[in-house]
Amino acid sequence: MATDAGSDSRFDAAQAERLLEAGRSLVVELDLEVVLERLLETARELTGARYAAIGVLDADRRGLERFLTSGIDPATRREIGDLPRGRGILGLLIDEPHPLVLSDVGAHPRSYGFPAGHPPMTTFLGVPLLIRGEAWGNVYLTEKEGGQFDDADLHAVIVLADWAAIAIEHARLFSESVRRSAELERAVEGLQATTAIARALGSETDLDRVLELIVKRGRALVRARSVVLLLQEGERLVVAAGAGQLAADTLGSSLPEAGSVAGEVLRSGRPERVADVSVQLSVQDEQLGIAGAETALLVPLRYRERALGVLCAFDRLDEEPEFGDREEELLLSFGASAATAVATAKSVEAERLRHSLRSAEQERSRWARELHDETLQGLAALGVLLSSGLRAGGEALEQAARQATEQVSTEIANLRALITELRPAALDQLGLVAALESLARRSAEIEGLEVALDVHVDEALDPELKTSVYRLVQEALTNVARHARAARVDVSVDQAPDQVRVRVADDGRGFDAAEPSAGFGLAGMRERAALMGGHLEIDTSAHGTTVTATFPL
Repeated sequence: MATDAGSDSRFDAAQAERLLEAGRSLVVELDLEVVLERLLETARELTGARYAAIGVLDADRRGLERFLTSGIDPATRREIGDLPRGRGILGLLIDEPHPLVLSDVGAHPRSYGFPAGHPPMTTFLGVPLLIRGEAWGNVYLTEKEGGQFDDADLHAVIVLADWAAIAIEHARLFSESVRRSAELERAVEGLQATTAIARALGSETDLDRVLELIVKRGRALVRARSVVLLLQEGERLVVAAGAGQLAADTLGSSLPEAGSVAGEVLRSGRPERVADVSVQLSVQDEQLGIAGAETALLVPLRYRERALGVLCAFDRLDEEPEFGDREEELLLSFGASAATAVATAKSVEAERLRHSLRSAEQERSRWARELHDETLQGLAALGVLLSSGLRAGGEALEQAARQATEQVSTEIANLRALITELRPAALDQLGLVAALESLARRSAEIEGLEVALDVHVDEALDPELKTSVYRLVQEALTNVARHARAARVDVSVDQAPDQVRVRVADDGRGFDAAEPSAGFGLAGMRERAALMGGHLEIDTSAHGTTVTATFPL
């Protein structure tokens, strides 16, 4: 029989107190699963039902999405098999969400019967769970001990269902707020990480350093066991940098773009998540030195629609080794910053190379002029002198020979000076201090400058750095001699724990640094300092010019 919920049945004091306690325990709980479990246990306790269940409706409210039970042991549940989807009596409550009490559920016209292995059930009580007036699910109770479900049972379950609806709504809202808060935290975390990475990459122009930063920061961002960066070179992808657990021969190895997963990511511009590296990655991809990897995430590096390479992360270091949506989004955002940094560093590197070539060509032109204007003309004059002496003979020939000998000595000295400027032997044989002392003496003897030299450096410095310091002082002294009209030059070279500082100060007339003609080799000096990661400053006035360069150690 069906019983209406509108009866005037009263609860006894104990049952009312129990309902109140149950309501309190439900509404303070914010975990939905705990709320549902407590609802089932409390409903069985209040009514004396042997079995209880909750059917949660699907999005269309036409069937059951979930079915939770209480009172059925795991072995019986396995025998029953698939859980109900909302037919028969359960479907009746879905179609007509009103309380329902039956003395024999199997006798009802809508009954479908029970599957094999299902425990026998006769008495039945069903109450809908309404949240904000809409059906969310149903509470089912069967097999009341000692008889049938009565009005008191029905009203108790109705009140309990109302409490449960409030608790479920609170739990759902809390769960949604926690989920959104977690998403917001992840978004903020990702934004902070990518911003910090972009800032670090944006301040770096050395390509090798940029590549190193990318793989190290990328690995930390997605907590990967290893990360490799592939750059496109022709029709192959070359491992330009790596971080984490990699084989010794990984760096510098390459794989063909065609026929590889990495190549497809590069061509398509779409990321690729690999759940099983051994199955999904091709033989070519295994050349990356990733033996033992289980999962992977590959994202393209593209700059202004130009494919640069692929960033590959392998195996997350968390409990779940697979990369998810969050890691993909983070690495994609990071890849955009990384691609910009790589493109910028490559552009700077190319410009440095062009500048170096221009500087080298200018140096060649200068040496050509020196040889043409001085050495070649001196040799030509020597030839004229000897020819005149030969024609005249006698004392004229003897005098021409003496003059020729003197001129040959002069030209030999000039050639030695040129050779010294090209590469001073003292720098290689005696070290930087001796080379600078020799340079200061020549400037004093040839140019008439008073050069005060103060050098405090370790001769164990990198040879390239010593050459850069020598060339910078050499170029600065040349500029002073040619343009400054100075009488004195102070040269100091000091080594600190983290840098070498070079200072050349003269008492000349200075120059207008804004004038295009005021280069005096300053571009070459700046380039030389920049190539060593250093910095050059010029301070000029009517009382003299100071050139200061710092080179990091």
